[in-house]
Amino acid sequence: MSISVENIVYIYGEGTPYETVALNGVSLEIADGEFVGLIGHTGSGKSTLVQHLNGLLKPKSGRVFVGGAEIGAKGAKPVEIRKKIGFLFQYPEYQLFEETVYKDIAFGPTNLGLSKEETDERVRESMAVVGLDFDAFAQRSPFDLSGGQKRKAVIAGVIAMRPEVLILDEPTAGLDPRSQRDVLEMLERIKADRRVIVILISHNMGDVARVADRVVVLEKGRVALSGSPAEVFAHEEFLDSIGLGLPPVTELMRRLRLGGVDVEGSPLDVDEAEELLDRYLREAAAR
Repeated sequence: MSISVENIVYIYGEGTPYETVALNGVSLEIADGEFVGLIGHTGSGKSTLVQHLNGLLKPKSGRVFVGGAEIGAKGAKPVEIRKKIGFLFQYPEYQLFEETVYKDIAFGPTNLGLSKEETDERVRESMAVVGLDFDAFAQRSPFDLSGGQKRKAVIAGVIAMRPEVLILDEPTAGLDPRSQRDVLEMLERIKADRRVIVILISHNMGDVARVADRVVVLEKGRVALSGSPAEVFAHEEFLDSIGLGLPPVTELMRRLRLGGVDVEGSPLDVDEAEELLDRYLREAAAR
């Protein structure tokens, strides 16, 4: 399974006074099993881009391929392509509607026509992946869960469909710090245990640096940067110029350097920063 986006253009309100070019020649390749962080300020084209991946939007020009099949091509079957793609918009817990967590997660597999036995297997499996104990949560009302637990339940429902692509739009938005951490740990489990493409849209640079294999930066409807988290977040001045920050730890180290503390490197996580600071202090003490 792979995704290929070839020079797509998308225009909102074309031919009206409100015409806006949302995507302007975007090309992108995503490999099987890759975890991509998609970042950019509001209006850069992130959500517009991912809505092309399951045919919710059709480009004015250019082509989109998912698993080798061109979306929108003559004879293409959008329904079959969409079965391969799990899509969670912001605040997905508003999609919860069943009496119990079990029934909510089972809704998708049941509509696929799966047997009760296979549906049950998928519910149990997906709850384990997201970190919801089956015995503790399966028969609870989804409306009695915490914000983080609701978010996990919705994601479990998507995973139960066994998509080959999982798209998450701001999955930690609105959650308290503990719930944010739980959701990130869940994403790391998905990354480790499942051979699926994951696309994470986020304004939290720390989240992206923590879980993504590759970071893609959109700016004014174009791909401005693409590379590993270390490569992308090394472009400090450019990211500042387009209104994006750095991961908190990276920003801390930058401010230390600006304050005269000559610490080498731009760490992306606390452990790496601790190692660099420890080395700096030891070397300073030995002078």
